[in-house]
Amino acid sequence: MMGERQAVAAFAALGQDHRLRIVRALVTAGPDGLAAGVLAGEIGVSGTNLSFHLKELSHAGLIQSRREGRSVIYSAAFQGLSDLIQFLMRDCCQGRPEVWTPAIEALAACLCTPGDTAHA
Repeated sequence: MMGERQAVAAFAALGQDHRLRIVRALVTAGPDGLAAGVLAGEIGVSGTNLSFHLKELSHAGLIQSRREGRSVIYSAAFQGLSDLIQFLMRDCCQGRPEVWTPAIEALAACLCTPGDTAHA
């Protein structure tokens, strides 16, 4: 379960336009993720600038990386994103889970591994 300190770090990381675009691009890409060069092109930043933003997002637990041959592939850390949403929704709606459960379940459907075809 995500605590307040982790949530603050995640929100701080997302509070910058390039980083928010990175997370959105990686969420769209799904568990297969994107190579760093492709991601830089999509976001419109240099490799050096991208590395800085990726480090911040990784430290916040919102993205992850893996090596495939000579490439580094980045993907959304769907569990971290799910934890962040759960943190926001935990005290929502006077404890009425029927209000927030659909959002959490929809995100949980994305919690699959690279190569899976079951993601949304």
